[in-house]
Amino acid sequence: MIRRQARERREYIYRKNQEAQERQTYERKQKLKDALASGKQLPTELKKDAADLGKVMTMDESQAEPTTHIDDEYSRAGIMDPKIVITTSRDPSSKLLQFAKEMRLVFPNSTRINRGNYVVKELADACRANDVTDLVVLHEHRGVPDALIVSHFPHGPTLYFSLHNVGLRHDIATYSQSTVSEQYPHLIFEGFTSKLGKRVMDALRYLFPVPKPDATRVMTFANENDFISFRHHVFAKTSHKEVQLAEVGPRFEMKPYEIRQGTIEQATADKEWVLSHYTRTAKKRRQL
Repeated sequence: MIRRQARERREYIYRKNQEAQERQTYERKQKLKDALASGKQLPTELKKDAADLGKVMTMDESQAEPTTHIDDEYSRAGIMDPKIVITTSRDPSSKLLQFAKEMRLVFPNSTRINRGNYVVKELADACRANDVTDLVVLHEHRGVPDALIVSHFPHGPTLYFSLHNVGLRHDIATYSQSTVSEQYPHLIFEGFTSKLGKRVMDALRYLFPVPKPDATRVMTFANENDFISFRHHVFAKTSHKEVQLAEVGPRFEMKPYEIRQGTIEQATADKEWVLSHYTRTAKKRRQL
């Protein structure tokens, strides 16, 4: 079992290392194709290899963009429903436990387990052995939930989010009148326009299975200034053109600060992206 996992990991890393070369060749072909189509002078860096690239271009006129490791990561999405495990950090407070219980109701097909004395590697091995697709770990600071980790199996990626303004279902005014629907929800993503934003959006949307068209449950992820606002609603039609929304909860804001290409227990995995705080333009720059 361990040898098979090591072999699969080596194959995955090898495929990932081939991507940069394939992507570079593809972009050079596209530049040459655009220059020939517009009748402009060839870029200086392409003049030496223009003849060789031209011969290859005739062979792959219909080539789509080269595949990436991102295509492999979520290859089963939409075919198999996700299977999610939710847990907390060590010695969780009562508020973090309550938040974990409410997050279990947010994700369909999810299971909450008590952390106990498990180390991260034991959690990851258990997830792989039971065909779990994602592990969600919740952290806190002085009783306030402050971080969320989403690790995709079997090979990653792992996304790290900070949490802000966490509101539990108990804190919402309509809590006593509302119940949590178990339907597969519709998803609304707003403001994810950059390449990094689409990467984060894919990781979040593949946590949910494909909904039925008549589902009345909605999850909203709205990005504003790199803070992703999460809201959970159910709706009912009051007329032909109007619907009435009821917030179910929980609610919170999340901000990504790191993406790693491995799983949660791999401390040496490559960092795909890290939020840069200490640069002059950090406050102005928008990542998502």
